[in-house]
This record gives sequence, structure tokens and C-alpha cells, in this order.
Amino acid sequence: MEPLVITVAAVGAELSRDQTPHLPLTPAELGETAALCQAAGASMIHVHCRTDAGANTADPARFAAARDAILERSDLIVQFTTGGAIGMTAAERAAPLAMRPEMATLTCGTVNFGDDVFENSFPIMRGILAEMARYEVRPELEIFDAGHLANAKRLASEGLLAFPQHVDFVLGVPGALEASVRNLIFLVDALPPGCTWSVAGIGRSQLALAAVAIVMGGHVRVGLEDNIYFAKGQLARNDELVARVAALSATLGRPVASPTEARTILGLAPRAAVAHVGR
Repeated sequence: MEPLVITVAAVGAELSRDQTPHLPLTPAELGETAALCQAAGASMIHVHCRTDAGANTADPARFAAARDAILERSDLIVQFTTGGAIGMTAAERAAPLAMRPEMATLTCGTVNFGDDVFENSFPIMRGILAEMARYEVRPELEIFDAGHLANAKRLASEGLLAFPQHVDFVLGVPGALEASVRNLIFLVDALPPGCTWSVAGIGRSQLALAAVAIVMGGHVRVGLEDNIYFAKGQLARNDELVARVAALSATLGRPVASPTEARTILGLAPRAAVAHVGR
């Protein structure tokens, strides 16, 4: 099997420092997190941005500062969110794409998100894809529910994206598809040929689904956005979650991808071609 690409989702939109003191908020803290996570085995970082006080923000300047801090301390692939936070407009969510990250997520459908609704209508998805095309940003398709993959195929039939793509299955969000091995296998079997894929298990399912993905030949997303615990009652750091998956992969005989190898696996340009774009 090809080397394992480990993505760290270090921040998210739902957490606060009251829940975990290990949450990185500032660009400098994201840069430090990136360095630690690359040393632990990560090859990509999924970026949400916060103000210094911890509030969610879609300010492109804040995303640019985060990207620069990450690239100053690491070689990680920088992947921006376009999911943003509940209540942001589609325009706000897409605004950071102007900073030209290597990748950005595209959530492929509306989904219940706890007690809230995370809206991703076809007009919203088409608009975000148009901005990705404008700024030459590679999408990662975020699949929270089975119908989301059908939505992605519809977008492809409209000529708005072309398969194969990199797909991330986010399983276990309250209101979306449950985190189970059966559901993961079903989704993987429904992928168009040639796609790469990763899985993000929410909460206690993170480690179990990571283990399954390793042996299935997929890739893995971990991090505080999806799970704040290393063990019951023990708060985790982002780099600890990365290191645990890297060690598990080594035990199972699968090497971990460097950022350079991950760019090749995902079809991205070498870092030298992108490191200073948009600065």
C-alpha cells in the first residue's frame, strides 16, 4: 500500500479553551502545532481560524497569517476550511480561498449538525467550487452522509469538478451518518475509480476508524476538531493524536507519508511551486 497520509484537524469551529487548553488559536500557535505534528507524522493540516479571543473568523488576512506561520515552521500541506462555522454566509466561508491554499474542503451537502443545520445547497456548493476554480485550489470532498457522495457525482456531471478526487468521510457527527466500519466500507465501495480517501471518526470512533482505514489502504484525519481525548478523561494534544496513528501504522507495516510524498499521492504540485503563492 502507498504511504499513509495523516491530516491533522487542529482547531475546528466548535471548541473553546474552556474545553481544552491545548486548542491553538493564534497563527503563531498554529505554526507551533504544525511543527510538532509534522515531527509526529502528519503531512497535512486542516485550518480553521480564530481571533486571539477564540471567536471563529473567516478573515482572509487571518488565514494568510496562519498559512505563513505554518509554512515557516513546517512543510505540511495547508488545507483551508470552506465549512467555516454555523451562521457564516457562503461568501464568508469562501473568502479565504483568495489566499490560494493548496487545498480546501468542500462539504457536499446539507446536514444536521447537533441541534444546528449545516447548509450546503447546490447553489452554495457551486459557488464555492467556482471560487476554488478561480484561485486554482484543489478540493477535498467532505462526505458527512451517504447522499453527499451522490451530490458530488452530480456536481461532476455538471462539469464543476472531475473525478478522481480526494474524499474525506466524516463519520459520527450527531445528525449525520454513524461511525461504523460497515458504513465506511459502503462509502468506499461507492467511490468513483481512482479516488483517494481518508476517514475522520468523531469522538471515541477516531482511533477505531483510523485503524480500519490503515489496513484498507485509505488515509486518516485526526485532531482536536474531531476528538479532544487521548483516553477516557485524558485530554489530548494534536501531536499526540498524530503520533498514535503513525505508531499504529508502523506496527501494521505501513509507512507514513512525508508532506512531499503526500503531495505526490494527492496530485498536488511540489511545495516549491506553491509555498509563496498569495503572499
